[in-house]
Amino acid sequence: MDVLNKFLQAEINSKEDYESIINFINLYEIRKGEFEGNEYVIMKMDRDNFIIFSEYDDGEGGIQIPFSLSIYKNSLLDAINSYAQEKGVI
Repeated sequence: MDVLNKFLQAEINSKEDYESIINFINLYEIRKGEFEGNEYVIMKMDRDNFIIFSEYDDGEGGIQIPFSLSIYKNSLLDAINSYAQEKGVI
């Protein structure tokens, strides 16, 4: 399963989505935190390391995280920018 491509398809659909995600990733003042997108969560572990995952309600009051991706900031930014340019979002 290609988590990164599924993330890009689900989350990079407009210039506003793109800018919100890029701002979260680049904001130096946020060292740790989460960005909740349409389907995926971007968890900032520190200024340079991120985990991307989708989470689903299991119907019993809990959540399931069926897959995740750990990725370095520069690799994530490269992927987002390439996808956004390819799709004409930016």
